Amino acid sequence: MDLDRRSIVAGATATLLSARVAMAEVHPLPRADARMKAIVAGPEWAGEVVAVGAAVNDFHPGDRVMCSGAGAYAQYAVSDHGRTLLLPAGMSFEVAATLPVALQTMHDALVTQAHLQPGETVLIQGASSGVGLMGLQIARWRKASIVIGTSRSPEHRARLSEFGATLAVDTKDPTWPEQVRQATGGRGVDVIIDQVSAPVANGNLQAAAVLGRIVNVGRLGGNRGEFDFDLHATKRISYIGVTNRTRSIEEQRAITERVRADLWEAIASRQFSLPIDSRYTLDEAPEALARMRKDEHFGKIVLTI
Repeated sequence: MDLDRRSIVAGATATLLSARVAMAEVHPLPRADARMKAIVAGPEWAGEVVAVGAAVNDFHPGDRVMCSGAGAYAQYAVSDHGRTLLLPAGMSFEVAATLPVALQTMHDALVTQAHLQPGETVLIQGASSGVGLMGLQIARWRKASIVIGTSRSPEHRARLSEFGATLAVDTKDPTWPEQVRQATGGRGVDVIIDQVSAPVANGNLQAAAVLGRIVNVGRLGGNRGEFDFDLHATKRISYIGVTNRTRSIEEQRAITERVRADLWEAIASRQFSLPIDSRYTLDEAPEALARMRKDEHFGKIVLTI
């Protein structure tokens, strides 16, 4: 097997357990967009290293690892060494495969982009997704004073407190921005992490504090919508967009390294965890994606390879 000098190969595992068989986590396929390059499905997995490139000296065959990249819906997948983390002792492949993208996305959004400080207030849009649930936990780890999560499902809202939410709101209720302001003593929240976008964009502006920061990490509700530019300017809100599609490998390595530096002790002590909604085999990947498209899942959907 020919390898790039800085790539590693691990048996692909997408969020299921197995000591040697890899697991991969199911993610929604992006909306078609002529501006996007072709995307290979399967962005995170866990497994056992079988080979390394000549320039890799921090991982070795036999290491148990979790990775991010592409191509996890397979028996073997290739990851850059800088996007790879060793598994803590005793952590299963199933648990590990749920973590890389959620940790990287939300640590980058909350800490690097939004500069969340202890005592500040946070709103996570789309909080019942795996990435959203991780956002709640990292916000509490960062000592946010109020952590608000949104979900349109009453069953899902009822569970958000298990993962750190102090309040759960329904964005189908047109009064939700006022509920957020009331929960923060009329100020609005300091930080909003938005995975939904179009249908909640103006509500976010209403719910944000003066000098608030909104980090747009996902467009699950649509790529285009109304935006109140006057309210944005009046509140002097920082609106920050992020995507891995335009990040260099050096930037992606830096995100992983910041996760390792900041969160590793908490990861190893199991302070962060994500529920597994459902499990499928690789042959059942179309059914797994269909469940994700229904948007009824809570947490992660995983494939056993």
